Amino acid sequence: MDYTAVLKKVFPFSFGEKKDVAALIVNIVIYLVVGTVIGFLIGVLAKIPIVGILVGIVGTLIDLYVLVGIVLSCLDYFKVLK
Repeated sequence: MDYTAVLKKVFPFSFGEKKDVAALIVNIVIYLVVGTVIGFLIGVLAKIPIVGILVGIVGTLIDLYVLVGIVLSCLDYFKVLK
């Protein structure tokens, strides 16, 4: 099985067309903004006692998704992944 096909399905935004460095930076900024907004919403929800633990786990997974998405976006721009 081709691992890049799976990565392209899970992280479609990372493998979008990036013509120059500015497009790469915009891609990274979008990931960071989305991660920050979702992190803020999770921080608000984490104040609910019972939901706090579950929200913490989901927040960690979202942060991991954002980090991997940024790394894959850079790897795709520099043509490391084909």
